[in-house]
Amino acid sequence: MKTLKYKIEINGLRVQNNICHGYYITPITSATGTGCVLVVAAVPVAFTLVFIPTLLFIASFIPGSGMDQGLTIAFVIGAIFSAVTGNIGMRMATMANSRTAEGTKKNINKGLSIAFSSGAVMGMCVVGLGVLGVFMLYIIFNDPSILFGFGFGASSIALFARVGGGIYTKSADVGADLVGKVEAGIPEDDPRNPAVIADQVGDNVGDVAGMGADLFESYVDSIIATMVLATIAAAGSTITGFIPDEIGKNAIYFPLIIAGMGIFASIIGTMIVVFGKGKNVYGALRNSLFIATGLTAVLGAILTYYVIGRFEPFYAMLAGLIAGIIIGLSTEYYTSEKRKPAQAIAESSKTGPATVIIQGLMTGMMSTIIPIIAVVTAMLFAHYFAGFYGVAISAVGMLSILGVSLATDCYGPVADNAQGISEMAGMGSEIRERTEQLDAVGNTTAAMGKGFAIGSAAITSLALIFTYIVTAEKLMGVGKTLELSLSDPYLISGIFIGAMLPFVFTALTIGAVGRAAYAMVEEVRYQFKEFELLKSDKNKPDYARCVKISTNQALKEMILPSLLAVISPVVIGIILGPEGLGGLLVGSIATGFLLAVFLANSGGAWDNAKKYIESGNLGGKGSDSHKAAIIGDTVGDPFKDTSGPSLNILIKLMSIVSLVFLPLIIAFN
Repeated sequence: MKTLKYKIEINGLRVQNNICHGYYITPITSATGTGCVLVVAAVPVAFTLVFIPTLLFIASFIPGSGMDQGLTIAFVIGAIFSAVTGNIGMRMATMANSRTAEGTKKNINKGLSIAFSSGAVMGMCVVGLGVLGVFMLYIIFNDPSILFGFGFGASSIALFARVGGGIYTKSADVGADLVGKVEAGIPEDDPRNPAVIADQVGDNVGDVAGMGADLFESYVDSIIATMVLATIAAAGSTITGFIPDEIGKNAIYFPLIIAGMGIFASIIGTMIVVFGKGKNVYGALRNSLFIATGLTAVLGAILTYYVIGRFEPFYAMLAGLIAGIIIGLSTEYYTSEKRKPAQAIAESSKTGPATVIIQGLMTGMMSTIIPIIAVVTAMLFAHYFAGFYGVAISAVGMLSILGVSLATDCYGPVADNAQGISEMAGMGSEIRERTEQLDAVGNTTAAMGKGFAIGSAAITSLALIFTYIVTAEKLMGVGKTLELSLSDPYLISGIFIGAMLPFVFTALTIGAVGRAAYAMVEEVRYQFKEFELLKSDKNKPDYARCVKISTNQALKEMILPSLLAVISPVVIGIILGPEGLGGLLVGSIATGFLLAVFLANSGGAWDNAKKYIESGNLGGKGSDSHKAAIIGDTVGDPFKDTSGPSLNILIKLMSIVSLVFLPLIIAFN
């Protein structure tokens, strides 16, 4: 990979040579960042756009398969749209990080506006392309079942982005922290650390491209599930819980209308931050979410009355919207350094890293209570008012404000990079304090974003399961039903296998980070020793070697977890039948949701416990408590940024794969 280097200037930022030790600082923007994500994505995207469409096309010719050739076209479009959103988000983030650091010279609001605006571009691309793709394919094929291919394409790219991006970013982060901060005792983002550029780039790969692809998948899957259920109801089925004569085809277009209304509300929400003048950074971001949510609720009620003529779907949508806010606030409580759980972890650092890890594990486990109750309550309310269709609409409601919520989330890695640039470029203590303030808020919003992503994945997966049940009964024909009975050994077998898969998937992704981090640690140690980086300013780190290690390891290690997610539903469906496959989906969602919340929140709490100490508490930076907290944060890195977020993709991808191949599975059985 070719890396551009600047000695005096980093994308417009003047570097003081005496502070930066005369190092050639690789820009975190343009060349390195975009190049890395393209390399990490190019191979899996090529595989996705060639192998899987070929498989779908061949399967459509199998006698009795019932698989339409339009699935192939829809798959390719979904994959391309998902890849485009990730690419645009990466480019915006890598363009904005140095500008954010420069903007804080004027005031902190300027830096906030620049960082948030880059995230807003990503958010609007995701929702805009999502609605465009679904609407376009429905108009062309006039068959919502074809849209499963669009969701499958989006899910495939999301899996590669999340797993590959997570391995990339955490191998660099763990290597940089263990050798740089723990062993060498140098500051975070010190330019003498060879892994520092790979670490900064990794934040964008995982938290921008990965998060965007993840939520793009949830967004389109929830809309698709709702449209399919409405279509089946319009054909005369009563299992969805709706009366076709009263609703008609308006119910098919209703999720698209709600999504469009949510885009408008998100635009209003983003303006609160971009044009705001207040000094409370977190307050501005939180208010934008609350205003967008309130506006969505008001407009949703009006649109529901005029489009549907009944308020039951609105109640279901409102349940999902409220559940999303509750999950986000719960995540904030358990991960913020201003709250007791993270501070308790920091206090436990007085007795060493073991107690830090124990306290963090306990915090992560306790944090599962509120998200589970919120999702279950939303599902029950939605089902009570509008049946299976209502559950799908609640997922659409939760994701309707995705434009502004994703902007808030993608703000985090941009602010983190800006803080790193201010450190490496020697921009002075005042600028560094401002960027650290932006970064501290970014850590909390990133954790909230992960919680929102997990909650939306869970309720979207529930909607897809109900869609699976309804679609299976439709494909089985008149007089036949899909019996999901606990007395069925095939169903029970599927549940147990499904409950196992998230643990196997987590083990594979954590192990992948461990192996990649080992290679990174050895490389950093080698360069410290060989180039005498800590003793003399004459020799310069070879940043490109660390970037290459992260890239190669991510490409290699993502293969097995990705295959597990795609192949498992097909194999289980063929062996255990539709009933066993239904059990697989139930089991995987139950344990996958819990495990994802536990991993993401424990990792986030460890991270912010370290930040709490670094802010001057318990001895501050360099103290024994700080060193213990760094160990906890390092353990939590693959939890919160690789395995936890990747589980979102696993449970959704298995559901959408099941729906795509369901006609073939039923025909085979």
